[in-house]
Amino acid sequence: MPGKFELKKAKNGEFYFNLKASNGETILTSETYKSRRGALNGIKSVQKNAPDPKRFQTKVSEKNGQFFFNLRAGNHEVIGRSEMYPTEKARDAGAASVMKHAPDAAVVEAQAAAGA
Repeated sequence: MPGKFELKKAKNGEFYFNLKASNGETILTSETYKSRRGALNGIKSVQKNAPDPKRFQTKVSEKNGQFFFNLRAGNHEVIGRSEMYPTEKARDAGAASVMKHAPDAAVVEAQAAAGA
């Protein structure tokens, strides 16, 4: 099963998306967008920027010391954020999964509203 973008409408009426790997795990979550069109443009930006390793900004949480990454567009805006990982190696594997799955991932509209 290939990766997919799940487009969702939040309880506040805004839109966001999750990129899911082929195993169903969420590997990237977007910011919220005021419109569906904005979220779809965000997905296009992820698809365009994910293959470039320079677009990934690796970070360590000051709160809990866990590792995560941000995916940035050419203008340096953050277009997606990973989950928290217990090790650098796991974080780097997550980034590699985004590079692999994002470019060709299908967009699926989620049925249920979710909070974001």
